[in-house]
Amino acid sequence: MADTIKLLVALIIAIAAVAAFYIYREEASTLIRVLGLLAAVGVSLFVASTSRIGGNAVDYIGDTRVEVRKVVWPTRQETVQTTLLVLLMVVIVAIILWLFDSALGKFVQSIIN
Repeated sequence: MADTIKLLVALIIAIAAVAAFYIYREEASTLIRVLGLLAAVGVSLFVASTSRIGGNAVDYIGDTRVEVRKVVWPTRQETVQTTLLVLLMVVIVAIILWLFDSALGKFVQSIIN
């Protein structure tokens, strides 16, 4: 029950921040409204993170960051070579499909005539 209340409070804070952003369009500058919106969203996320679901989401994000650090990213040369290979295969498949389509078109044309 407490988690539901925390999530509702977080949602209300976020909705109120967005509403205030638009309501005070003429009274405050855009910078002040954006900073207020960001602060309110930060408070909303903090309140949501204190719930069980929010805690699970924070743990998941932390685990994701750990996994991203383990990824071996390709070098520039590997990326260029892979991209060129993909482009070459696309051209080859396009030519094969064009030839197949032309052959079928001629076949259908010969049946019609």
